[in-house]
Amino acid sequence: MSPLHFSFYSAFTFSSLGLAFHRTHLISALLCLESMMLSMFIPLSTWPVENQTPSFTLVPILMLAFSACEAGTGLAMLVASTRTHGSDHLHNLNLLQC
Repeated sequence: MSPLHFSFYSAFTFSSLGLAFHRTHLISALLCLESMMLSMFIPLSTWPVENQTPSFTLVPILMLAFSACEAGTGLAMLVASTRTHGSDHLHNLNLLQC
């Protein structure tokens, strides 16, 4: 395994561990999700260049578009939960009360 691939795998692992263990604020969960998407976007954008396959050059653009939609939805949820509950703490959010 090359050091470049190891850094991509470790970035994804650290961001997923951050999502699993640091669940106090919604903004920290959103940042961990964005770092997971970024750690998947960079290898997907370098993979067609390494393998010289032009058919997979659209995949990173689609993933970036879905990541932007996910970020917008997450920020809208953050604003809505802050307005209704007063903070972005995840322990204040309960799906059974909705």
